[in-house]
Amino acid sequence: MHKQNLVADHEMKRVISLAELDLDYSDMQDALGELSKLAATVAGTEISLINLIDSFTQWTISQYGFPLEQMPREDSICQYTIHTKEYFEVKDLAGDDRFKHLSYVKDEAKLKYYFGVPLQTEDGYALGALCVLDKVGKELSAEQVSLLKIIAAEIVKRLTDIKLIQSLRSKVKESHETVKKVAHDIRGPLGGIVNLAQIMVDQGTENSVPDMLEVMQMIQTSGGSLLEFAEEILTPELTPENEQFYLNDYSITITSLKDKLLRLFSPPAIHKKILLNVEAVGKSEAIPFAKSKILQICGNLISNAIKFTPEGGTVNVTLELVPGSGANILRILVSDTGVGVTAEQIEFILKGTPSSTDGTDGEAGHGYGMYLVKHLIDSMNGTMHIKSEQQMGTHFEIVLPQGKLYK
Repeated sequence: MHKQNLVADHEMKRVISLAELDLDYSDMQDALGELSKLAATVAGTEISLINLIDSFTQWTISQYGFPLEQMPREDSICQYTIHTKEYFEVKDLAGDDRFKHLSYVKDEAKLKYYFGVPLQTEDGYALGALCVLDKVGKELSAEQVSLLKIIAAEIVKRLTDIKLIQSLRSKVKESHETVKKVAHDIRGPLGGIVNLAQIMVDQGTENSVPDMLEVMQMIQTSGGSLLEFAEEILTPELTPENEQFYLNDYSITITSLKDKLLRLFSPPAIHKKILLNVEAVGKSEAIPFAKSKILQICGNLISNAIKFTPEGGTVNVTLELVPGSGANILRILVSDTGVGVTAEQIEFILKGTPSSTDGTDGEAGHGYGMYLVKHLIDSMNGTMHIKSEQQMGTHFEIVLPQGKLYK
């Protein structure tokens, strides 16, 4: 059965707008938890969810009253909300042909009422929705609707602020690297000055120029102080004060990346009865690298693999950070035992052209997931190679240069 998946005319710009926020969907509850609770309080409902919708998945980044982390995009009600400017309301989910078949409507949860407000950016792109739900019918007043819209706007502002903070931290790290380079560049000349001054001092009055002795003593003192300063800049790369700042918010390791991918994508794999393996290989498991856009690239590749792999199949992910003299290289390998893609489809992907195909379980497709992956890889000066045979699976190899954060 082909499942419903609504797509806007500007879908590519919308998913890029979401990807550019570069959010870690597993770490948003603390930042947004009070807003989801506030929304439920305002609406007088049992449940409130803050959902973001990418090419494949609805991610619940904050929830109140309902333990939900994700669901396939085509199974979400919020996919309708992101196509509205004001709000989307369903007073009887079980009586609506679009939603009566959904598990959370017909099974134990038996949700009846839905009200959603799109999370609109200043550019007019809906990243997702703030929604409230209940097991009984509701009638929201105009005042309640207005308050929910205010909360939705605050959520977008909070997400934008998180991105801004990440960007500022990145610039701080770049400044740190610049200072290190400057210190390294002046270290050699300063060492020469200090050594020359020491020779002049050792020779003492043999120079027969008392004034020069005094000058050299001053040079030695000043040069020695500057050399110590340069050493201080070069040495403290990770300290107890800055370690958490850099490693938790700016960077990631292949080991922590593996853990995040398993947490985020094991549920949809299990739901489809697919085995998902994620492995971190090599001897660089603990070396940090910038996590910018990595989760978005890996996530879309894994979601795509799950989509095109039938029940009982396997999706394998291998992560490796290869140390290099100029830059470290991150290799991401994603392979599946799915239906494969044609040479024409591979050409579409590598050219960055959307090409839509339905998944093996009727999942609706529109091609923007792989379009986004190509866009992100190009923006990072990376490369993508694809090998596939019909009914024999597909193999993606992504190579991304990574600047060295710490030695």
